[in-house]
Amino acid sequence: MSDEQLKKISLDELKPGMYVHSIAEQRGNIQITSRGKVTSSKVIAQMRKKGIVAVVIDPSKAFTPEPEESTLAEAAVPQQDVSKPASGSANVAFEDELRRATVLHGKGKSLQKRILKSLSKGLPIDISVPKEFTKQLVGSIDRNPNALMCMTQIREKDSYLFEHSLNVAVLLANFGRHLGMQQSEILELAYAGFLHDIGKIKIPDEILHKPGRLTEEEMDVMRKHVEFGLDALREMGIPEHIIKTVGEHHERLDGLGYPLGAKEQDITTWGRMIAIVDTYDAITADRCYKPGMPSQRALQILMKDAPVKYDKTLVEQFVRCVGIYPVGTLVKLNNDRLAMVVEQRADMPLKPKVKAFYSTKNNHYIAPTDIDLAQTAGNIKIESAVKSSDYKIDFNRYFEEKISI
Repeated sequence: MSDEQLKKISLDELKPGMYVHSIAEQRGNIQITSRGKVTSSKVIAQMRKKGIVAVVIDPSKAFTPEPEESTLAEAAVPQQDVSKPASGSANVAFEDELRRATVLHGKGKSLQKRILKSLSKGLPIDISVPKEFTKQLVGSIDRNPNALMCMTQIREKDSYLFEHSLNVAVLLANFGRHLGMQQSEILELAYAGFLHDIGKIKIPDEILHKPGRLTEEEMDVMRKHVEFGLDALREMGIPEHIIKTVGEHHERLDGLGYPLGAKEQDITTWGRMIAIVDTYDAITADRCYKPGMPSQRALQILMKDAPVKYDKTLVEQFVRCVGIYPVGTLVKLNNDRLAMVVEQRADMPLKPKVKAFYSTKNNHYIAPTDIDLAQTAGNIKIESAVKSSDYKIDFNRYFEEKISI
């Protein structure tokens, strides 16, 4: 690009995604001459602290920055000009519902195992059983959505196939509730989520559980799980509109999904929702070939891929639904404590209610302590989301013994 095409702007006009060619004006004695990409608002804040007031940008080097946590926070706070979903509030205390949700989550995994076992042996399946379970699941969401949402974060290393469909059902029920859907629609959405991956039982174990990257030939086999699942659901007598939702969980708005390569105008709202939720849970789960990512990273990926792959409006609503720090997420506080998020604050998404349980300074568990980060003295705040493996602790066991009892 020629010098004539470079553009001088004030620091107030500088945005993430721009490329700084040079510093135009700055205050102070220390002269800064660095150039480069503006990857985040933090970079701009640092420049402001150093006295920079104007820069020269090169528009030809503009790029798309990674979504920031602050961007997620904006998406998580309900906007004033958007009609608020009639989701209602919790009717039962978190601790009380958590006991029931723990039992229900275990029941859901056992039911998934039975369904998949029956399918593998060609045995008939009584669809009234998963349908009744879905009603119980939605009932728990209605009483207090935080309890089952918390359980979606409690994962066993070798149970992905069972936990994933169960978690997708929970997330879809909560998502539908957040959007103010009718109860009958929420039930059917959760039902679709619970059954969406049953076709994977037809995929050979050496592909399904392969620890490394799949070859293109193996991916072709893996993609067939959708069609296998649809065939099984039709044999079970599942309603066609639920089958259609299941069939769309790997379709993408740009037409590059599968099995049909359906494009934006051909994908239903429910199909768009299940695609978002399925991707989110898959990214955050520990898999045989990769560790799970923090929820914040999964949300960033979804936002980055919208609106090309995912419905942008629905992704933003999903961020508001689960929050920046979803219930059940482990976080490190700035007072050297690990804590589990137990309740969202819609108006203050970066300051949820948490339950502290571990000292990173002394490397030992502490008595569970409830903290409302919006009301704490001493400015206690979240430093980052973490994984229990980062600190070599068995959080699942601790959860069972100290929190869910």
